[in-house]
Amino acid sequence: MDPLVLVIIGVAVVVVVIVGVWLWSSYHGLVKLHARVDDAWGEVTAQLERRAEVVPGLVGSVSAHASHEGGVVERVSAARGATVDAGTPSEAAAAEERFQAAVTAALAVAEGYPKLQSDPRFLQAQTDLVAAQDGIQAARRAYNGSVREFNAKLGAFPSSLFVRGLGYGARDFFEVSGASAVAEPPRVQF
Repeated sequence: MDPLVLVIIGVAVVVVVIVGVWLWSSYHGLVKLHARVDDAWGEVTAQLERRAEVVPGLVGSVSAHASHEGGVVERVSAARGATVDAGTPSEAAAAEERFQAAVTAALAVAEGYPKLQSDPRFLQAQTDLVAAQDGIQAARRAYNGSVREFNAKLGAFPSSLFVRGLGYGARDFFEVSGASAVAEPPRVQF
């Protein structure tokens, strides 16, 4: 065989191997980022559930001292359930807005009840709520960072070549329209 033909075949094989390794590496990077986004969303839902465990203490304290404020208590309980039941970031964002509004209303009701404001269970529930909100905020930042990285990788070459065939699509951010509602946990000073 002609040496020039062997060189051309050798170069073609090396190029094919390099392109194959590049595509394989890109694919595995995409799979890892997808898994990281799923893990980060799992942490967000865990933090939402942790906060949901705190809410009964807050609701119990408010209802014990302000039993005629049942509408506020019902709204907090319903919003609590909606945040835990949310399956997607957009559902969670909508539920989060309702939850923030309901908790803010409950804390505003508490301002009118001096005994409630000094109740140790209420004070502990409020402290636990702030800690839970801080955990949600941290998990939300981590999730949104993972989504940003994943979505950027989807649109970048060479991932963009094979992403449609794998069934991957851009992921939604966990954004609340009133971003300050999640960025700053509800705090009431007594």
